[in-house]
Amino acid sequence: MRILFAGTPEFAAASLDAIVDAEHNVVGVYTQPDRPAGRGKKLMPSPVKQTALKREIPVFQPFSLKEPDAVAELAALKPDIMIVAAYGLILPKDVLEIPTFGCINIHASLLPRWRGAAPIQRAIQAGDTETGITIMQMDVGLDTGDMLIKTTCPIDDTVTGGELHDRLSDIGAECILDYLNRREELSPEIQDESLATYAHKLTKAEARIDWNKEARELGLTVRAFNPWPVSFTEEGEQRIRILEAHVDDDTASQSNSSAPGTILSKNKDGITVNCGEGALVITRLQLAGSKAVAVADFVNGGKALLEPHTVLK
Repeated sequence: MRILFAGTPEFAAASLDAIVDAEHNVVGVYTQPDRPAGRGKKLMPSPVKQTALKREIPVFQPFSLKEPDAVAELAALKPDIMIVAAYGLILPKDVLEIPTFGCINIHASLLPRWRGAAPIQRAIQAGDTETGITIMQMDVGLDTGDMLIKTTCPIDDTVTGGELHDRLSDIGAECILDYLNRREELSPEIQDESLATYAHKLTKAEARIDWNKEARELGLTVRAFNPWPVSFTEEGEQRIRILEAHVDDDTASQSNSSAPGTILSKNKDGITVNCGEGALVITRLQLAGSKAVAVADFVNGGKALLEPHTVLK
């Protein structure tokens, strides 16, 4: 088959690599336009573009697929199928109808749970015990099409958003190859709309820790937001990024009457902060302009910051 591939981040690049390695005929790759990155704001190609160029596959980077010229350009490639993974652009109805066998999406959740932009992080943040990959036939809705393959992946108690992303990226690559090998024998399954949830896009603003919340909720969010956007708090003008933390099991800390955000203790095992309910133990952090460090190294450094009785904001 003549395959078009559409994707942008690392998550999608793994599937593109797998498809090409399996000697499928990828006639073109669609990815988002190059974006400025780094301190110099130099235009950088997406991971999918880098993979496509390495594989010597033609790359297309329209700003939108709603323009007639972009639609005509895609149609001229005469695709039998289009495989989509975290592309980031909406595929309008006339594009969905171009490939002979339609458009197939690699989605990082067990649909219909966590439709939308950030399914990996929202699954961790919600305390889900499992997630997975769904291969689905795309339609005009947002992740609403019929499901073709579902593969589960457990969410353990310490996994971060970045670690789960990498696991699901590998599973997604395996699943799309399975789909291509068994496409004609698969039976579509309609999604149960009553079970649908939406995974809102991550923002930097929501990464600020609200110490009035429960320690368990904050611990889940810290894991989910590592490595981006990374949870943070502030002591005075100093921003502190929190990369690893866990709920304090000490009942004395959990019943403490101090205001939420108050540092209860500081030692090499962690910095314990009182929350709206329970307490959170910070074990890895990063100060502005510095490298991320374990709290044990931070304490050994002797910096007069994050001392007991200080109230974080």
